[in-house]
Amino acid sequence: MSLLDDPGIDFDLTVPVVVIGGGACGLVAALSAHDQDAEVVVLERDPTPRGSTALSSGMITACGTELQKAAGITDDTPELFARDIQAKADGKADPDLLAAICAGSGLTIDWLVSAHDLDLVLVDGAPYPGHSRQRTHAPPTNSGSDLMAGLLRAVDKAGIDVITNATVDNLIVEGEHVRGVQIIRPDDSTERLGCGALILASSGFGGNPGMVADYLPDMAGSFYFGHVGNKGDAVRWGQALGAACKNMGSFQGHGSVATPHASTVSWALLNGGGILVNGMGKRFCDESLGASELAATVCQQGKNVWSIIDRRLHDGALRFPDFAALKQLGAIKSGATATDLAHACSLPVEAFEKTLADLQKSPALAAPYYAIRVTGALLQTQGGLAIDKKARTLRPDGVALPNLFAGGGAAQGISGTDGTGYLSCNGLLSAVTLGRIAGFEAAKQASGLPTPASATCNRTYRT
Repeated sequence: MSLLDDPGIDFDLTVPVVVIGGGACGLVAALSAHDQDAEVVVLERDPTPRGSTALSSGMITACGTELQKAAGITDDTPELFARDIQAKADGKADPDLLAAICAGSGLTIDWLVSAHDLDLVLVDGAPYPGHSRQRTHAPPTNSGSDLMAGLLRAVDKAGIDVITNATVDNLIVEGEHVRGVQIIRPDDSTERLGCGALILASSGFGGNPGMVADYLPDMAGSFYFGHVGNKGDAVRWGQALGAACKNMGSFQGHGSVATPHASTVSWALLNGGGILVNGMGKRFCDESLGASELAATVCQQGKNVWSIIDRRLHDGALRFPDFAALKQLGAIKSGATATDLAHACSLPVEAFEKTLADLQKSPALAAPYYAIRVTGALLQTQGGLAIDKKARTLRPDGVALPNLFAGGGAAQGISGTDGTGYLSCNGLLSAVTLGRIAGFEAAKQASGLPTPASATCNRTYRT
């Protein structure tokens, strides 16, 4: 991974907008640029575009949407949304960037539904903790894979080229200006694709142990429940070009990932009355602090941590596919009494019985009981390249680089400066909203370039 600063390099093809990364941010950016009549190409290193989005629940928070209005929620505003996010982030989210994301969130959801036939619904039930209104939108299945499938259908319908098995190893630049990219194919052949503007949407650095150790020391060595391709390339390219980084210590963690099954167990079970106990059968934290806040705490307890719930919580969770799958895999232990469950989990009986007897949460857990072995995990990094409200990457002095844009995990997030500021669904909120902004702005900037014939682009690049 490097920069090639050579103004004499020729390209196999030049298009106005190139997007690196085929996750939610990248695909939304491509749709946005395409809607501005810009020819756009998406580069994806994997055989099938999935990214971190496919590992998620596919939930996107947004305010003022038509889906909210149809549900009778007519008083959710960007200002209210921003206050909720800042309250969780301890006031440390960039206010201008946050305002732009909140203001654009509802427009982005409405545009995806009306212009690109994305199948999204407003999630039933009470708002997620920290949100003062129900503003969570998702596919009907609450599946990130289904969100990706919907975006890929939209991209295909628009005739946008998505080049898979295409690893970008170099940016080709002239000073601070990006001229194009060099791509390596599986057979080690290389191609050079020129661009008028480049959008970095290749996610964060959670899959790079060295960068995690440098920027997130409390999570170093923890289980990484994210896309293995998140190696921090976008951050390092931007830094090499002179871009600043912000909030590099911010992350989304999760304190309840089923192990060894590598499946998140909804924190709603703990908010609803469940508890976490360690290998000594003792409750060791206040679960109401949140999934991300407690990720490091859970990791520190070792490998024998259990999420304890009762039949009410267990039966209610069976409607979620991930939980039902854990049930089928035998990951959920059960016991008619505390003693039975302690034996099933190899926990000290007397200590575990006392833990349940002392439980003061409301409503209290009632027999029969269930348990899932869990660990703490790093899901997503939330820091990245410094950007402005137009998704332009910024130098340390605040001046925008000429034609480099960033969004999603490649860019600074809105979750403050550490692992305590992540509010539910902030990741996809930033990804899709900044994707739309970046695509629009990149297309506008590159609009002066001649547009190549679509047929040539399709024959050369469509996988």
